[in-house]
Amino acid sequence: MNIVNQPPSEATLQNIGKRPLGDSGLEVSEVGLGCWQLGGDFGPIDEQRVNQILAAADSSGITFWDTADVYGGGQSERLIGDWCKNNKRDRVIATKFGRNGELYPNGYTADNIRRSIDDSLQRLQLPCLPLLQMHCIPADMLTDDTLWYCIDDLKKEGLVSNIAASVETIEQARTCLDIPSITSLQIILNIFRQDACESLIMDAKNKGVGILARLPLASGLLTGKMKADTQFSSSDHRNYNKDGAAFSVGETFSGLPYEKGLALVDELKTFIPDGMTMAQFAIRWCLDQEGVSSVLAGASNAQQVVGNAQAANLPSLSKSTHQDLREFYLSKVRPNVRGNI
Repeated sequence: MNIVNQPPSEATLQNIGKRPLGDSGLEVSEVGLGCWQLGGDFGPIDEQRVNQILAAADSSGITFWDTADVYGGGQSERLIGDWCKNNKRDRVIATKFGRNGELYPNGYTADNIRRSIDDSLQRLQLPCLPLLQMHCIPADMLTDDTLWYCIDDLKKEGLVSNIAASVETIEQARTCLDIPSITSLQIILNIFRQDACESLIMDAKNKGVGILARLPLASGLLTGKMKADTQFSSSDHRNYNKDGAAFSVGETFSGLPYEKGLALVDELKTFIPDGMTMAQFAIRWCLDQEGVSSVLAGASNAQQVVGNAQAANLPSLSKSTHQDLREFYLSKVRPNVRGNI
């Protein structure tokens, strides 16, 4: 029986578990909604489809939504703000800053940072940001006093509750772990990027820092739906950054050459238990890693949101499957990953 083809019951939709986000006191849904697609950066998307995605997240019990000021030049934040204003519900809305043209790569002045945060607050229609994340900012800025003095001021003024970081590499994550005020780390974590499982995730847990797994589907590779002739929109990073032409190569397809990624996906299909799609299998793998607070899965339509959410209620993968996937990663995947991990 393929559970994915059955309409989920109301009980299933409302039963997604929550996990603590480190020692912050926040609780986040095990599966979160990654909102990059809502900005139209994966191809054009209209407000009606965005609202369908957000409605599906609400009905599926996904209460943790992750966006950024640069997703669609603020479009993702704006549409989320409009939806939440008209659809009151308990949610944790997280956003990111630091990659817009005014700040990145060397404009991190106090005035620019404050203006960036004020703009996000306005678009999201929030008096205070529950979780503000540095968005893959240059490594030398992670310990810059100007940045931290400014953020401390924003926290004292009640505009930000928790500060966190979204990073590209394990080295950057470890730098952030040494910052006492860090609430959580958003890291690339999926079946094709397992290095954080060696020690980083547990080190973060021991310090009371939550882990948010981003790119759990490796830019869609781990949905199992892509083919050699799949076409991507000109605005889609899977088109223009597949070889790292625009930003870190590790951000797109987890650093794998596209054709190699497709071949590895075909091999992975033999590991999937009955009753799971490949996407659910990939999300479940992330959820099984002790110390992970939430898995941030993006979606281009409401059906994908529901399918992603259902992964939280599927059984954990067996110990033997995890061992096989670890060996698969080390022997077949890791040697092909490009860029810094």
